[in-house]
Amino acid sequence: MYDVLIIGAGVVGGMIARELSRYELSVCILEKENDVAMGATKANSAIVHAGFDAKEGTNKARFNVRGSVLMEEVCQKLGVKYKRNGSLIIGFTDEDKKVLGELLARGERNGVRGLRLISGDEARALEPALSEKVCAALHAPTGAIVCPYELAVAAIGNAMDNGAELICNFEVTKIKECEEGFEVFSGERSVSGRYLINAAGLYSDEVAKMHGVSGFSVNPRRGEYMLLDKECGTLISHTIFRTPTKMGKGILITPTVDGNLLLGPTSVDIGDKENKSTTDEGFAKIIKEAKENVPAVNPAKVITSFTGLRATGNTGDFIIERHGHAIHLIGIESPGLTASVALGEYIVELLSDTDLIFKKKDSFIEKRAPMHLFREGNVDEKNKMIKADPSYGRIICRCEGVTEGEILAAIRTNPKPRDLDGVKRRTRAQMGRCQGGFCSPVIIELLARELGVPMEQITKHGGESRIIFGKTK
Repeated sequence: MYDVLIIGAGVVGGMIARELSRYELSVCILEKENDVAMGATKANSAIVHAGFDAKEGTNKARFNVRGSVLMEEVCQKLGVKYKRNGSLIIGFTDEDKKVLGELLARGERNGVRGLRLISGDEARALEPALSEKVCAALHAPTGAIVCPYELAVAAIGNAMDNGAELICNFEVTKIKECEEGFEVFSGERSVSGRYLINAAGLYSDEVAKMHGVSGFSVNPRRGEYMLLDKECGTLISHTIFRTPTKMGKGILITPTVDGNLLLGPTSVDIGDKENKSTTDEGFAKIIKEAKENVPAVNPAKVITSFTGLRATGNTGDFIIERHGHAIHLIGIESPGLTASVALGEYIVELLSDTDLIFKKKDSFIEKRAPMHLFREGNVDEKNKMIKADPSYGRIICRCEGVTEGEILAAIRTNPKPRDLDGVKRRTRAQMGRCQGGFCSPVIIELLARELGVPMEQITKHGGESRIIFGKTK
C-alpha cells in the first residue's frame, strides 16, 4: 500500500508528486494514457500568467501569483526552458481602456509587481509590429513563457528519480474506500493507498463522483491553436493578449521558448471530453483576430495546428477540497499551468496535519539535467559529448537538429516514453517543418530496439494508434 496515490500525470499531478517525493513517503501516480502530459498539459498557451486577471480572493488569484513567483526557480532546477518575456494586454477602444484600468487595479490588489498602463505609442515602442489601431495596453513585465509538457515530464521524472512510481494505461474505473485508505481500480487491476489526490483534469469531476463527492462538474472548453514556423518567431517578443471578455483573453500571439510563434486559442464550450478536432471557423477566427493585433502575421507559415481542452469547472474558480483521506482538485483550467508549482506546495501543506510522517529525505535529488543539453551546447561541448558517445553525432531530425544520442537519452530517462509522441515531447524530433515525415521511421526503429519489442507494436500515442501493421517484403 502506497502512502499517497495521485490520479493524473499532467503538470499539476507532476508538481504534487515532486513536492511529496521530498519526504520519506511512498507515492504512485496513476495515468490513463500511454504517457504523461497527455491532457490539457500538452495543448495550451504555454503562458506563465502574471496574475492580473483572476478576481482577488479566489483560488485562481492566490495560486496564480504564487506560482508566477516560484516558476523561474523551479524551471531552473528541473532544466526546463523558461523566458520572462512580459505580456501586453492591448485595447482598441475607450471601453477597452476602462477594462484595462480595472485589470491594473485588480492586479495590484493581487500583488502583481510592475504593472503599468501605457499608450498605444508606448506599446508600439515595445512591439513595433502591433496594429496602429491599438490605443492602450497594460504592460505586465512578470509574464513569462515555458514549455508545459517539458515541465510536466521533468517534474514527474524528478519525482520518479526520488522514488515515486508511475503507472500508465491505468484508467480509473472505481474507487473503493477501505479501513486503511483506498483501493483504486482500472478494470480488474487495482492499486491501494492511504491518501488519494485527484488531479485528473477534465475527468476530475468523474473521479470525485467515484469517491462519493458530487455537486461539481467540469465542462470541456475547446481552444484551437495554430503554430507558425520558426522564421516567424521574432515577429514579436512579448505575449500579446486582447482585452479579455467572460470567455477568456481572446486570441493571443506569443513566441514560444523554442522559437516558434503561437496563435490562439478559440474558446468554445463543448460536451465531448475527447473531441480534439479543429474547425474552419476556429481557424478563421484565429487568423482574423491575430492579424487585427499584429497585421504582419502570416498564416501561410503555419506548420501545424491542434486543439486543447480546458477543464472549466462549474464554480468559475479552482475547486480544492479535502474529503476524509482524499483531496480533489477540480476545474484547474487557466491559469493552472502557472499555479501548478504553488498547488504542489499547497497539497503538501494540506496533508501535513494528517497521520502521514513528513520526514525530509537526506538524499533528495533537487536538480535534473536539461533534455536540451546537447542542442544548446557550444561547439566544444558538443564535440566532447560526441567523442564520449558517437550517437550524438548522428542527426535524426533535420528540421530541429535532434541527434540519435538525444533520442536514446530520452528513451532511457524517467519517465520513459513508449511512443512517437512521447519522444517528440521530450526531444522536439518531429516538431519541425516536415512534422516527422523524414525522422519518424528511424525513431520507430530506435524505440523498438530500446524497448525490445517488434516495430509493429510502436504507436503514435498509445492505444490503437499503430503505424506499422506488417512487412511488405
